[in-house]
Amino acid sequence: MKTTTHDGAKQPETAAPQTETVGRLSADEPLVTEGMNWFVLRVASNKEDYVRETLLRKIEIEGLKNLVNRILVPTEKTKTVKAGKQKITESKLYPGYVFVEMRLEPDGRIPQDVFFLIKETTGVGDFVGATGRPTALANHEIEKMLLDSRKPEELPNVRLVFEKGEHVVIKEGPFEGYEGSVDELLPDKGLVRVLVTIFGRQAPIEIEEWQIAKIEGG
Repeated sequence: MKTTTHDGAKQPETAAPQTETVGRLSADEPLVTEGMNWFVLRVASNKEDYVRETLLRKIEIEGLKNLVNRILVPTEKTKTVKAGKQKITESKLYPGYVFVEMRLEPDGRIPQDVFFLIKETTGVGDFVGATGRPTALANHEIEKMLLDSRKPEELPNVRLVFEKGEHVVIKEGPFEGYEGSVDELLPDKGLVRVLVTIFGRQAPIEIEEWQIAKIEGG
């Protein structure tokens, strides 16, 4: 899809990279509010939360809740373990994008009041769409986005960067300097099982991810 300005001029669109959320939804909220659709708004990097909060405040002040309803910035929580200590970080699931639920004019254009309110917000780009009209998300896209937004507060899994079979070297601990291959990932424990050769025999060692490094070409 191409990104367009309100007057129809095409702009190049960068691909959206690819899960707790900013602006969480309750489980009983509908996929789509009657008479509205979900649209994708491009915003400046790291401005997603600012744009969301600013738009919600402006919409409330201007009394435009009948035209714009929910605005979401889905995020993902990741747990890492180092030296036995857990650290939880939160990152944007769709960096550079904000999801806006709004009502369009009968001809498919953004209502003028809403258009200027959005365009005058710092950090805002264009809606994903064509010929000056934003393209609504398909039902399956809405379901995925809202499912991410409804995930319960639960301890996130550890995200491990190694893959089975990779050649690694142990850089910390009693086996420092030993080389081996990744045998299994244990995300629940934040560990990696590595097969190393000790006294001429292969032995499995469970070690924290930060204690090993990939060997180039391994």
